[in-house]
Amino acid sequence: MILNSLSLCYHNKLILAPMVRVGTLPMRLLALDYGADIVYCEELIDLKMIQCKRVVNEVLSTVDFVAPDDRVVFRTCEREQNRVVFQMGTSDAERALAVARLVENDVAGIDVNMGCPKQYSTKILSTLVKGTRRPVTCKIRILPSLEDTLSLVKRIERTGIAAIAVHGRKREERPQHPVSCEVIKAIADTLSIPVIANGGSHDHIQQYSDIEDFRQATAASSVMVARAAMWNPSIFLKEGLRPLEEVMQKYIRYAVQYDNHYTNTKYCLCQMLREQLESPQGRLLHAAQSSREICEAFGLGAFYEETTQELDAQQARLSAKTSEQTGEPAEDTSGVIKMAVKFDRRAYPAQITPKMCLLEWCRREKLAQPVYETVQRPLDRLFSSIVTVAEQKYQSTLWDKSKKLAEQAAAIVCLRSQGLPEGRLGEESPSLHKRKREAPDQDPGGPRAQELAQPGDLCKKPFVALGSGEESPLEGW
Repeated sequence: MILNSLSLCYHNKLILAPMVRVGTLPMRLLALDYGADIVYCEELIDLKMIQCKRVVNEVLSTVDFVAPDDRVVFRTCEREQNRVVFQMGTSDAERALAVARLVENDVAGIDVNMGCPKQYSTKILSTLVKGTRRPVTCKIRILPSLEDTLSLVKRIERTGIAAIAVHGRKREERPQHPVSCEVIKAIADTLSIPVIANGGSHDHIQQYSDIEDFRQATAASSVMVARAAMWNPSIFLKEGLRPLEEVMQKYIRYAVQYDNHYTNTKYCLCQMLREQLESPQGRLLHAAQSSREICEAFGLGAFYEETTQELDAQQARLSAKTSEQTGEPAEDTSGVIKMAVKFDRRAYPAQITPKMCLLEWCRREKLAQPVYETVQRPLDRLFSSIVTVAEQKYQSTLWDKSKKLAEQAAAIVCLRSQGLPEGRLGEESPSLHKRKREAPDQDPGGPRAQELAQPGDLCKKPFVALGSGEESPLEGW
């Protein structure tokens, strides 16, 4: 029985193509702003998605699909819910169905990347069509012969899919090879379902009017734009392309508002700049090692500070609300310096952490080593830590998923309140790096190895201290 309850129309649509590393939430929202009707996310592999947990992110007002290592694999929001298509890479029908059911309440359609069709591909499509509540589509490349291509698309149509996107090049062909408009046209003439033409950016699509010309040349129902939209998403704007500087600033604003990782933001901006990468602004972008530095390179430093402060404040409000709901015991926290901060491993060099920076500073100042006291909240099993340095206590108001993350956050509060570097990418901490280079190989039986072997890191009772005392120099790496 076919369960598709909501139908996304694929007739006469402008569509943002799925593009690896490009089709994340900021780019999709920007494309919608400029006139795209449907946006595809980047291809996501079923094996990764099936491990993810659906999390409602109240700070960002998003729905996140989070991997076991806490990395956000797919992020979406209400604004695009009725127009975003989730594209997956898969080789297994049941696994594909499990992923589709995981995301179907948060997307408008499900797509399978069939760039290189295999025997099992049509079985996957049939399983998805019968088992998911969203319209199912697929995206293919053409085969070496027209006869084989038409035979394939007829088999695909019989699975019951809602539409098919056709990239008019063969598997081995690259963008510089001409797109085969005549093959896409033959497919459109053969099938009764909508055909979406793709592959026209290099030869055909330079401005908005070219999109319709490409559609007519292929007799397709709709057009899917990839690289032309990557270079300037305002390609979808009927009034014409907007200045690149304006487009990039708008993209950056979305990236900050939705906490996009700076490496992905930087990659997308580099694709937009293209031949301008050697310009002064291009060199600033190339040197940027954080979202803050990217914003500063584009004159958005004040926007970054304002937005991140708002997000931190929202996180603090939600944490306080959760604390009230859990009925936590009242605690005298007078004299504790607090900030709403979290530790993001991606913002720091390998094997450099705020805890290490704080420990190094204490040594230089001939202070006692930092002392961490960590508790776990029973309702949601989140952690909070207080670090004591020179008889002063420091704490993040945000609760974390692990003891180690909570301790790193407490260390950040201490370092920031003292105006000290915390080891982030782009910061200078010569003595720390010198000490790191001179450090001998870690003893497998040393403090860090023993720490990992301790089963007592997890609380068995509400609000039992997880540990206090002097930390090992290697703890928290």
